[in-house]
Parts: sequence; structure tokens; C-alpha cells
Amino acid sequence: MGGVADGGDDGAAPPAAATGAGLVKDESAASVAQRIFSGNGLVAVLSVVAAIVLGGVLIAATDEATIAAAGYFFARPTDTLAAGFSAAMNAYGALFTGAIFNPRAEGLTGMLYPISETLTVATPLILAGLGVTLAFRAGLFNIGAQGQILLGATFAAWVGFTWHLPVGLHVVVAVLAGIVGGALWGGIPGFLKSRTGAHEVIVTIMLNYVAIYLVQYLLTQPALQRPGSSNPISPLIDDSAMFPQLLGPDLRLHAGFLVAVAAVIAVWWLLGRSTIGFEFRAVGANPHAARTAGINVTRATVLVMVFAGALAGLAGVAQISGTERALTSDIAASFGFDAITVALLGRSTPWGTFFAGLLFGAFRAGGVAMQTQTGTPIDIVLVVQSLIVLFLAAPPLVRALFRIPDPGQPGKNRPGDTRPGGRWSRRRDRHRAATTASTGGAA
Repeated sequence: MGGVADGGDDGAAPPAAATGAGLVKDESAASVAQRIFSGNGLVAVLSVVAAIVLGGVLIAATDEATIAAAGYFFARPTDTLAAGFSAAMNAYGALFTGAIFNPRAEGLTGMLYPISETLTVATPLILAGLGVTLAFRAGLFNIGAQGQILLGATFAAWVGFTWHLPVGLHVVVAVLAGIVGGALWGGIPGFLKSRTGAHEVIVTIMLNYVAIYLVQYLLTQPALQRPGSSNPISPLIDDSAMFPQLLGPDLRLHAGFLVAVAAVIAVWWLLGRSTIGFEFRAVGANPHAARTAGINVTRATVLVMVFAGALAGLAGVAQISGTERALTSDIAASFGFDAITVALLGRSTPWGTFFAGLLFGAFRAGGVAMQTQTGTPIDIVLVVQSLIVLFLAAPPLVRALFRIPDPGQPGKNRPGDTRPGGRWSRRRDRHRAATTASTGGAA
């Protein structure tokens, strides 16, 4: 606007309020507010909140005291509401004390036991979730973390009880073996995808079953089966192949959690600071454009699945060298499938996956205490997790429930919306008109 630059008729500089600086500052703040209050991260957080609230409603609906009070609801409705609220709060209170901190426990060890269990359970979830996240960022769906965990655990277990190495070196070799096992199992679908076009979802799902039955077979063979046992279980790995305990022998938290933190940092650096990470993201955004730009899409597809499998293999090592110490066909539990939910809740970002893994670890660790202390079935935790997935799959539903704007759609009331017809666009036009009038009408 020429009037702003030249001043008014008297040559005086226009007042600060009449310049565009205030508007720029307002619009910047509004833009920040828009990103915070309408971004995907907020949708993920609100999905958790909505799932917890609905879980509380389910707890109240199945509580005996609430059901009894509902018999005379129309006479004294507050009794039903109070009983339901009390049931939900007691259950979630027990969940908290079983997952974070128990002030009523005897001694510091008892108080720290809940958080120790949460971090211990979260470790394989974080590592496997990172494997799913990395594949997601490259446009691939790694549904095979379950099988990759099993192969990583198998390699680590074999090294753990057959190789007798010095303390310090043995656990490092076991970790490397687990990485190799997971990477090999993850590389198979990557190779088939790049060479034959086979869909990675189908291949990884099938490889999960192959891994399960392969491990079951190996555990009946002399190479892996525990001597003198008819059960499908391996010998115990050596003490030197175990992760050190971080909080003493009475708590299960081990150094594998530090490995998980290091893996989060490594994946964050890989995706955000490295050339190969840029190639992964470019292939995930548009493989055809990436190929046109000179990126080797075939190599990137194989590498990302190898890296993803290696991370899931680390989760298997966390099970063998951290808590279980012996290989069974059930050692992966449901970590591989839960890792998909963790990656989705974490919005396919390394740190988001880390915090989502902590949340799900807290659910698992606290669910046992919730059932023991209040009689609430532990299955309610699975219901809450399922509701989180449901809400994550339906962002418009979450936005409608909490009345938050959609940044992808034009709207009249969205902060920072400067498109024609928006409230902020009209405010900008009024400001320009007032500025033009104050500077002598020049525009």
C-alpha cells in the first residue's frame, strides 16, 4: 500500500496501530492457534479423552451399585449419577496407581513398582511401533511386526544360550542378533514388494503366521528345545546376555528401555536429518515423483522394510534379554498388533510413537491393578484401546464431538483463515480500508 509507505498529506508517519505490523502479529498468533487447536495432534489427544470417557460410561453401566440405583432413577436421579461417577473414578484411580505411582505401598520399591511396570511393558511397544511408523512414513503398511518380533527374539535367544561371552559383550551380540533376525524377516516383504509388486500387507500378514509356526517347530528341535523338557521352550539365556536392571533386582525395568529411547532419537534423526530418511519420506509422499527426481524407489522400499524389521526385532530382544529370558512361541504376545495402534496414535512420528507406547504400557500395567482392586474386568482396557482406534479412524467424528474446526476445510470462524468469505479475511479487508483512509486514501 503506497499510502503506508509515503505517509499522509502532512508527511507524518502513520501511527503504529494503522500499520500492518499489528495485523501481521495477530495473524501469526492466529496461525499458531489454528495449528494447535485444529491439528492432527489434538485429534489424537481428544481421541484418547473420548475413549476414556466412553470407557468410564461402560464401567458405570456395568457397576452393581449403579445398576441398583438406576432402579429408582426417576425418583432420585442423582444417586445413579453419583454411583456411576464413583465407579468410574475408582476404576481409573486404580488404573493410575497401578500404572504410575502407588502412594499407599510399603517402601520406595513398592511405590515405584507401577511406573517400572509401565516402562517395562512400553519398551517393546515403542520399538515395534517405531518399525510400523517408519514403514508408514515411506507409504508402506508393515503389518508384520508380530513375526519380526518372533524372529528377533529367536536369534537373540539362540545367541544368548549357545554363545558364552564376557559380560557386556554378550548382551551387545544378542542385541545385534535380534536386529539381524528382525531385519531379515522385514526385508522379505520389502524385496517382494519392490521386485514383484506383491502387496506388503498380504505378505507381512502371511509371514506372521509363518513365523509363529516356524518358531513352534524350532522349539521342538534339539537346537532350541530345553534339554529334558517336552514343552516347546528354549533353555534360559546366560546372565551375561540379560539387560542390566535399572532400578535394582526387585523391579523389572531394564536397560532395554534406554535402547528404546535411543531408537526413538535415531529414527527421528533418520527421518528428519538424513538423506536416506528424506528419500523414505519422498517415496511415501509420491513414489512416481520420487522416481522422476532420481530416487531409487526399489532400494528405498527394501531398506525401509529392513529398518522396520530391525526395530521390531529389537522389541523381541527386549522380551528375551529384558523380562522372559526363555523363548516360547507366545513371547511376542500381542505387541506386534498393538504396535500398529501405537503408530497410528503417535501420528506416525517417532516421539508421538514414544508417548503412545507409554500410554498403552500404562493401560496394560494398570489394568491388572484395576481388576484386582475394583473388580473391573481388565477387558475394559481393550475396549478403551479399541475406541481410540475407532476415533483415530474418524477424525470428523472427533471434531464434531469437541466442536473444533477442520484445517482442511474453509470456515467462517477458523482463526487465521484469510480466504475469501472467512471472518479473518473480512477483518483484514476492514483493516486495510481503515489504513487507506488514515493515510490519505492512497492504496
